[in-house]
Amino acid sequence: MAYTSETYLTVRYAETDMMGIVHHSRYYPWFELARTDYIKKTGETYSGMEKKGVQMPLTETGAKYIFGLKYEDEVLVKCRMTKLTVARCEFEYEVYKLPEMKLATTGRTAHGFVNENFVPINLKKAQPELWEKLQALM
Repeated sequence: MAYTSETYLTVRYAETDMMGIVHHSRYYPWFELARTDYIKKTGETYSGMEKKGVQMPLTETGAKYIFGLKYEDEVLVKCRMTKLTVARCEFEYEVYKLPEMKLATTGRTAHGFVNENFVPINLKKAQPELWEKLQALM
């Protein structure tokens, strides 16, 4: 079974809008946090990947907002990798309101693998150890 990371957070006042709900733009930093936690499962950090010459720029994104979270809501963000090729990867996210585990938002992001000059790379060839670790989480 594929690995799913779990990231917990509390909605901050600054993340809400005039209607008192989390602004749609705030979900993407949560997705990034969850994706970073996912990558840590490989034994590597995202900054460590960058130091080794691997970056993952965003190529696509999307989200579906089911209901609005509010200030001080406790939140769980689940993240799993749904696609991995030598050149690209994709992640899916689920955001839940705790403690009832009520699904609030779903999302997805797609990324390419590039070097420090933003030239596309073959991750399997450039970083075979990282490739194997990511593949094992699938």
